Amino acid sequence: MDHYTTRNFTLTQSVGFMLTKARNLITAEMDSALKDLDITSQQMGILLSMRRGAASTPFELSKLLGIDTGLMTRMLDKLETNGLLERSRSGDDRRVVNLALTAKGEEIAAQIPEIAPQVLNARLKKFTKAEFQELCRLLRKFIGD
Repeated sequence: MDHYTTRNFTLTQSVGFMLTKARNLITAEMDSALKDLDITSQQMGILLSMRRGAASTPFELSKLLGIDTGLMTRMLDKLETNGLLERSRSGDDRRVVNLALTAKGEEIAAQIPEIAPQVLNARLKKFTKAEFQELCRLLRKFIGD
């Protein structure tokens, strides 16, 4: 089924436009809330993924977070410069770079769960529990999970 046609398509009413606008709103609000930790919302994703053991290499992080490898490298450079993570070559395969949070990185990552839910809950405050569950269900369906 085609939901859009050349006659009914309007940029500002398209799903892509609305998803981008929603993402930009959440990103700006999360970046503002994370300012005191000196990290961005994208860096938050890296730190949390590493802390929870979901990824330990740049490739795994890129795939998990949907970030291209060039941007991932730049973000890892920044996190390393700020003393939040360390890179090391794999002993088994020198081509593989392993990542580990530093003590400072662990400390910062541990504070994120105190901040992020507040930002998301503020954005979702007008949703009922059922609406929130439906939104999540529809987004999972949209992205193919």
